Amino acid sequence: MSKKQIEDCVRASLEGYFRDLRGTEPDGMYEMLLKVVEKPLLEVVMAKAENNQSRAAEWLGLNRNTLRKKLIEHKLLK
Repeated sequence: MSKKQIEDCVRASLEGYFRDLRGTEPDGMYEMLLKVVEKPLLEVVMAKAENNQSRAAEWLGLNRNTLRKKLIEHKLLK
């Protein structure tokens, strides 16, 4: 899947989100979107990296301690 395809999926999901609101104004969208994207991103990357935090952090362009903090926030550490 290309970067553009991912952007198109996000765009379509956001359009659906606004449709579902039926005119109600959203609140805290930025934080909500980061949370709903970050958790599956971390889950998939950790699985592909065979739970190797150093490798996953490198792939994500994060410091290993930052990755660990995010894994704890999302309750993804075993």
